[in-house]
Amino acid sequence: MEETTVFPALAKTCEFVYMYHMFGRKLLKTFGLAALLAIFLSPVLVQASELVMFERKSCIWCQRWDRDVGATYDKTQESKLLPLRRVDLDRRDKSDVLLDGPVLFTPTFVIVDNGREIGRITGYMNEDSFWGLLGAYADKLRIPRDTNRI
Repeated sequence: MEETTVFPALAKTCEFVYMYHMFGRKLLKTFGLAALLAIFLSPVLVQASELVMFERKSCIWCQRWDRDVGATYDKTQESKLLPLRRVDLDRRDKSDVLLDGPVLFTPTFVIVDNGREIGRITGYMNEDSFWGLLGAYADKLRIPRDTNRI
């Protein structure tokens, strides 16, 4: 036996409202998930500054830097401002950094801000010279950039 209703227009309206209610919930879940991902991934996606080390396995100066500085770099204030990322030139790793010029010698340390090179340290002589040069670049990054000054 077929079910009938006294108010067929009301039944269609209820189906219509239910359909849009379910669509709205699905849309809310989708946008909510997208918003959460944007909030949690934005620090990862927008890495403001970093120190990119171009190296080769056979480079003795790279090995010396690893011994003198590399073992403790992650524990320094500079590493918080400029996290280290290594690019192996022998493996042809991609750096995705807009460089001012080619990397000819290793190690080469490129100071990157918002994906662009703002400074470069070519070679490694000793711990003191490395920290002195890196500190000068780090100080430039620490200075707040107020572009609205008169």
